[in-house]
Amino acid sequence: MLRVYLENTTNPHIMKFVCDETLTAGSLELDRNGSLEDSLLAQELLDFPFISKVYITANFVAIQKTDVVDWEMVADDLKAIVDKHLKDGTIVMRAQSQDPLTMYAEMTPNPAVMKFVTNKLLFDGMAEAKSIDEATQIPVAEALFSFPYVKEVFVADNYISITKVADADWNEIALELRYFLLEFIQADKKLVEDNFVPIHRNTENPYVKESFTDIEVEIKNIIAEYIQPAVAGDGGNIELIEFDESSKTAKMLLQGACSGCPSSTITLKNGIETMLKEMLPGRIESVEAING
Repeated sequence: MLRVYLENTTNPHIMKFVCDETLTAGSLELDRNGSLEDSLLAQELLDFPFISKVYITANFVAIQKTDVVDWEMVADDLKAIVDKHLKDGTIVMRAQSQDPLTMYAEMTPNPAVMKFVTNKLLFDGMAEAKSIDEATQIPVAEALFSFPYVKEVFVADNYISITKVADADWNEIALELRYFLLEFIQADKKLVEDNFVPIHRNTENPYVKESFTDIEVEIKNIIAEYIQPAVAGDGGNIELIEFDESSKTAKMLLQGACSGCPSSTITLKNGIETMLKEMLPGRIESVEAING
């Protein structure tokens, strides 16, 4: 199974190859004029004459090409190369000196949620709090709930997604939240406790199961390969809770920006449900969303 997916950028000459793990705490910018000893991946990529530069940071590799070829001609081959080096552990050869912390705010498909993205790993996993009572093991969420306009907090990988109350305006609060988060992280405060345990809000369908049926494993693999990477890019998460054999319904947990998103139903029905029906014909009839 490939562990890399493609993501376009605003620059037509640069494409991101996003990996399913953090590659480095710092960042590398590599071309033929500098030393390439830090990355076997960059050494291989820059052997291609149409590649001019390789960037490695956080959980992705960005490749810059010339006008000689179109992405459609080379993207899949480059994706396979990045995937190979990811599995071999040769994307970055040694630890890099940590860059100064940077953070930018990014809107998500859910207008109530904004994603605050950093250049370092914040939490290797996912932690969500929908109220101050649920934030006891998530110190950064506990601190954020001191702001009256913060409704929910979701921490994963290198970003924090914040859900605001309905009458708050991002234009008025985004900058304040960004400064607050920068200071919190730069002070080396714990974002999520080491003993954090996800809350199971639905006791009939607990979010964490000890075992899955064969078809549930198939569904989980499809979600992990084709859907979760893009959803994570939007500041959310989607996972299979269970599959109801009698109704052929896959029940999905939505978290972060996906939870309560106005477009989530459309995405589930037109995207995920359609994909599962096509990949598992006759075995799935519908997909049901359960907000985390």
